[in-house]
Amino acid sequence: MAVALILLLVAVASVLFHLYSPWWWTPIASNWSYIDHTINLTFWITGAVFCAVIAFMAYCVLRFHHTEGRRAHYNPENKKLEWWLSIGTAIGVVAMLAPGLVVWHQFVTVPADATDVEVVGQQWMWSYRLPGKDGRLGTSDARLISSDNPLGLNPNDPNGQDDIVVQNEDLHLPVGKPVKVLLRSIDVLHDFYVPEFRAKMDMIPGSVTYYWLTPTRTGTFDVLCAELCGAAHAQMRSKVVVEEEKEYHAWLERQHTFAALSGQRNVAKAAYKTDSE
Repeated sequence: MAVALILLLVAVASVLFHLYSPWWWTPIASNWSYIDHTINLTFWITGAVFCAVIAFMAYCVLRFHHTEGRRAHYNPENKKLEWWLSIGTAIGVVAMLAPGLVVWHQFVTVPADATDVEVVGQQWMWSYRLPGKDGRLGTSDARLISSDNPLGLNPNDPNGQDDIVVQNEDLHLPVGKPVKVLLRSIDVLHDFYVPEFRAKMDMIPGSVTYYWLTPTRTGTFDVLCAELCGAAHAQMRSKVVVEEEKEYHAWLERQHTFAALSGQRNVAKAAYKTDSE
């Protein structure tokens, strides 16, 4: 009897802890409320199954506890029970997976009017690149990475000369405008994650992954790396500032283009060479 009660108390306490827990998601700041709904659906399905299993265990403890002289009935196979378990499990799995597949399709189907924003991860900092006045990002190549060109941008691509390069600073985005986030790593696995956006994806060296989002409210949000990437993983921080379009364009005007940064590096390099001689 005591064991059965303890099992039921564990189930009830688990449900209450979930419902009244102070640890929950931060207020959402993007269009991906679908992800919240999908996670909630998973919680309810797995929670119902958990409670049902615990209740069944408690029933078995009460109904089939040891009694002197009672012998267990040997039943090695039960086709009816196996069918019910198989069908019930299949329905539960489909109920959890189907909404996720729908949301994933939306997650990677980028609107035609989305603006490209590249996020580059490296141990242990974030860099960003935005298209210039031509509205197009230039190409890049890992073989071009050097101290003078830390992001490996193609200096011979005319589309990249006016690209806005942001290093060791915050990324700014306009509110209410869709953004295609291009993810690139130049050393190890990273994961660009802004909790309020509910969007994240691994950054794999040698490839470009992507997703899209629309910021829905202004504010400053922390950027985290959600993939263990080395000794300073926890310090790999940045911020995304979502602001009105007027403030966003004012910030954009203050940023440096790839051509301007390349010119500054060449001047500094020439000055260093002259001083050395």
